[in-house]
Formats: sequence, structure tokens, C-alpha cells
Amino acid sequence: MLAPHNLVTNFLLMAMTTNARSVNLIRSLNSSFRFAQTTLVNATILNIPHPPQPQQTTSDQVYDFVDTKRLFSSVNTCKLIRSTVNLSMASMEPVVDLGMWVMSSRLMEVGSVRKMVLGVIKHTVYEHFVAGADTGEVNRTVKKLWESGLRGMLDYGLEHAVDNESCDKNAQQVLKTVESTQFLPPSSVSYVVVKITAICPISLLKRVSDLLRWEYKNPSSFPLQWKRKTLPIFAECSAFYHTLQNPSPLTTTEEHDLELAHKRLTTICDKALESNVPVVIDAEDTFIQPGIDYFTYWATVKYNKGTKPLVSGTIQAYMKDAGQRLFLTKKSADKMGLPIGFKLVRGAYMSSERKLAHSLGVESPLHNSINDTHHCFNECASYMLDEVSSGPGGLILATHNLESGKMAARKARDLGIGKDSDKLEFASLYGMADAMSFGLRNAGFGVSKYLPFGPVSEIMPYLLRRAEENKGLLSSSNLDRHLMMKELKRRVNACVLRLVEGESRFKTQASSIVEVKM
Repeated sequence: MLAPHNLVTNFLLMAMTTNARSVNLIRSLNSSFRFAQTTLVNATILNIPHPPQPQQTTSDQVYDFVDTKRLFSSVNTCKLIRSTVNLSMASMEPVVDLGMWVMSSRLMEVGSVRKMVLGVIKHTVYEHFVAGADTGEVNRTVKKLWESGLRGMLDYGLEHAVDNESCDKNAQQVLKTVESTQFLPPSSVSYVVVKITAICPISLLKRVSDLLRWEYKNPSSFPLQWKRKTLPIFAECSAFYHTLQNPSPLTTTEEHDLELAHKRLTTICDKALESNVPVVIDAEDTFIQPGIDYFTYWATVKYNKGTKPLVSGTIQAYMKDAGQRLFLTKKSADKMGLPIGFKLVRGAYMSSERKLAHSLGVESPLHNSINDTHHCFNECASYMLDEVSSGPGGLILATHNLESGKMAARKARDLGIGKDSDKLEFASLYGMADAMSFGLRNAGFGVSKYLPFGPVSEIMPYLLRRAEENKGLLSSSNLDRHLMMKELKRRVNACVLRLVEGESRFKTQASSIVEVKM
């Protein structure tokens, strides 16, 4: 795994010797690789001091991180070594910064450099954080997860579409993803992820969001003829500063494009219904989130029947209005007799949201502190668990936060919501928070891994965005790395012990044979 890295590093060093910043970044990568390799060797073979061990779990606790043999029982040693090395490198910001810089630079326009860089990416971060290049490869990943007691959430790595042609192409890929679930073990796929930004032009979503905001503030004098039946999108405390003046009505062409977007989502939901697999619609930034919620809740009204939602939306807990919007939407759905599903996340656009609000001289729509975000997430989770435990609906808790996971698991256990229930699913990104995922699995809960997939070249924008969004998260993945290293050391010691015992038995048998002959 290190050989291709050395090849690319040496090539880039020769190509950019006049660029001091580039050289320094690349040299830092050399140091990072050596550090990761040394750390792994020390942790698995040498008897060096380790961080304090997790305390033994008691009956009211959720995670058991003491028994790493049980925790990582479904992970082979090669996978464990690769994961440890990749997480060690990804936790070092110079490595992430270098990777982002190289992939965003003009160097990628040079054929030989691009080929080598993509080769390095494919055998490192791509293999760790991406589930495969196509539906065939991702389905093999799903089967492995299923065998280990986890499920998959399929997410083809599509980026924002700009026209109807790209929207049609993206919609076909989502349909293909939904269809692929029919060839997998039942229930091995918990959800197929849909991005409205992939099936509706981004410029149209901005226009729809502006019009929805203005309509909310001027309900009697601003009717939207094209608007279909939906659920509440805003709360009184929602951010409206994006739309400072009366937007012009949609043009005939825009209304036609909006109709096409509705048809694409209809086709996807029809296929999901036929394939018996629910869909979850991702959230984006506040510029276009009202338009996304409009599509989500329109599909909710159209497709959600009975007790289990076919379509779930996403609530970002770092938004100040998250709790109120969730409450209003849930109560409205209850009045209509609809089961509603939410994926609850913390949010990924902190930097851009605050920067925009600051540039406009308005208050940030995000909570003022991380503790406020934690509190909002936990309160929303608690509220929804109470609601779904005694009524219709579903909840996806997408979190890498151990405390939030523990609080929700305890409450779910008290409410009688377990793995056999379709009311609750814990979720985390593929390649991250594995200890938490396995811990929740062992505690008896349904757990999914969020599985982005696509060709290396096409999914690069996804990898860049994830790297930028999750730099802090990656650098705080100490628990996973520590527990993986602990388990690797245990396996090495067990192997050595077996060799010693084997040698001892051999010597005993040989001695017995000698004595018999004498």
C-alpha cells in the first residue's frame, strides 16, 4: 500500500520543486505515512503504554468496548490493519489538506499524475470510505455487512445537477440502485438515499425555496399555483434572510422543469414501493433546503401509508429551528393520518452557513455552541422515540456521538424498541465509528452503514466534500483506532501463544517417541 504513495510523492516532488508550500505538504505526507506505520507496529506488537482502558460495562450500559474479540469478531485481520492505518492517516490534518489540495489542483489535468493519484486514492481512502464502484460492488459490501449483523444505506455519489439532461441521468442511476436491492437478502438494505439536488436543477431549487419563503411570510397575497399538497416547511424562527425581496413567479419553462422533477421523484418512489425498500432524502444548506423539504413532504403525503413510512426526510439538529420544524411537521402528519420518518443528523455546512449569515449582517441560523447542538439532537431523538413507540413513523439516528447513541439506546430499550422493530435505525458513515456500530449491534439494535459508491473519478467531489466536512470528526476518531489496535495486539499475542503451545506439544510428543524407542 505504501509503494504507490512513494511513487506519486517522488513524482510530485520533482514536478513542483519551485513550489515551497507544495513540497512541504508532500513531505508531511511522507512523515504521516511513516508515523501511521510505526504507530500500527507499536500498538500491535510492542508492549507500549496504552490510553486508559474503557470501564467494564454494567447491565444499564449500552456499549461493551472491553471485549474487543467480540466487538470485532466479524472483521478479518487484513481489514482491521487497513482500517487502522487509514484512520491514523485520516486523523492527521496535513494529510487531509494535502489530499484535498492535490485533487483540487491543476495537477489532476496531467494524465500521468491523475492516473497515479487516483490509484493511490483507490487503494487507501476510497477503499476505506467508499463501498464500491457500481451496484455490483456495493451489493457485495452489503452482503458482508449483513453477515456481520449490519445493514446498508445505499447512496450513489451524485453531485448537484445543473440541467434536465444530468437530472435524467442521475434519476436513472437512483432507479438502478433501487432495483439492485431486489437481488440482496431481504432487509439487508435499510434505505436508498435520494438527493433532490441530483434530480432537480440547483437553480430551480433556489427559485422554489425563495418563493416558498416569501409565501410563508405573505400567505394571503402570494399564492403559488404550482404548489402541491405538502407538510409544514418552516417555523416562525426559521431563517428567511435569503429572500430579501419579492421573487418573480416561476416562468413557464421553470414550471415545466419543476413538473419533470416531480415525475423523476415519482418514478423513484414507485420503484422503491415495488422493491419494498424505503428511501431517505438528504438535507443540504439553507439556500435550497425549503425546496428539498417541499419535495420530501409532497412525497410523504403521496406515498406514506399505514404505519411504516416509505419516504423519510432529514432534520439537521445544528439549526436553531430544527426542533420546532420537526414538531410542527410531525403533528401535521398525525392530523393527516400519515406515518412520517425522519433521519436526524447534526449537520455538515457549519462553515458556509455562518459565513453567509455574517456577510449579510444577520444572526447565524445555527446553534451558538456544540453543546446546544448536542442538546437539540438528543431532545429531538427523545421526542421521536416517544412518538414512534406508541404510534406510526420511523427514526434514523445518524450519529457518531457515543453519548447521543447511548442515551437513545437506553430510552429505546425502556420503550421496548429493539432490532426487530422497524421504528429505529442507528446509522453512521462507512469506514467510521465502527466500534460504536458494532457496540450497538451487540446491544441488540438495528444498525446501518451509510454506503456511498461510484467510480473513483466520479466520486472524487464526494470525497473532497466529506474530507472538508469531517476533518474534525476524523481527527477525533481516537476510540476506533485505539480499540482496533488493542484487538490487533490481542490477535498477535493469541497467534504467538498458539505457536508456543504448538511447539511445546511437538517437543512433548517428540520426547515421548524417544522414550518409547529407548
